[in-house]
Amino acid sequence: MTRAPSNLLAVRSLLLAHLNIDPNTDRPEDLEPAEVGIVGDPAHRGGYHCGSDRVVTNDYSVVESPRDQAGLTLDAAALDVGGFEVRSGGRTHTLPSFSLWCVGQCAANAADTRDIREIIYSLDGSTVKRWDRLGKRTTGDSSHRWHTHFSFFRDATKAGRDQRPLFRRYLISIGLLEDDDMTPEEHAWLATVHKNITVLDGRNPIGQIYTRLAEGRDDTGAPVIGNWNLQAMTKQLTALQATLNALAGKDYTDEAVIAQGVLAGLSPEKIAAAIPPTVAKQVADELARRLAV
Repeated sequence: MTRAPSNLLAVRSLLLAHLNIDPNTDRPEDLEPAEVGIVGDPAHRGGYHCGSDRVVTNDYSVVESPRDQAGLTLDAAALDVGGFEVRSGGRTHTLPSFSLWCVGQCAANAADTRDIREIIYSLDGSTVKRWDRLGKRTTGDSSHRWHTHFSFFRDATKAGRDQRPLFRRYLISIGLLEDDDMTPEEHAWLATVHKNITVLDGRNPIGQIYTRLAEGRDDTGAPVIGNWNLQAMTKQLTALQATLNALAGKDYTDEAVIAQGVLAGLSPEKIAAAIPPTVAKQVADELARRLAV
């Protein structure tokens, strides 16, 4: 029988965890578990809410895309989101504003939207609209005046690809979720940088400057974590670059030569400009944690 795939259940859990509680009053809001659905009711036949046991002849959710044909299983491939209203960042956020944001991301072809086939929604509770990646349809039935429907290409549910990134970005954008998660790739990069440079600590000025940067201290030893900013980071990187410049052409240590090669041609301003303030704070905190181990 049609089942709810784990990747869509994860999206459901994410939304319910953050949109059914008003952070200002700590009380349940409108988005209830029954309003975030994946599998259609027993009478439902055809469409993305149905798995292979409930699709119909020439079902649009199967025949219009090779991705759906290849991905057809017992898994449903749709998510319905009901009405909600939460206050965050001095603004009120509702189902229509959520729908408009998601459609905008899809229309811009954001990387984390490419498994979404369509969004059926209403901005005014009257006119039903549809964004369709395949350009087949522009509207939907009247039930979508009160809820927003997301269809996912069936190969995405079959593969179990994580569909939370788009919805997590929405929650971050309205201030209900902090952007403090690092990807495994970011952790690996940070570990490599830390390993390669901390060996210099105590042996020459490069390592000493790096350690202050990692621990969130300025050149006087005063802590700057808590009010970390790009200006402080640029100051530290400027000192590091100056040290490297002074060592250029000298057979100081193998590590110094390596560090010079990495940073050659990169001004501190360019490095700092490429790092958002939130990421700079994350890097400082993570490196400080590693140094404390």
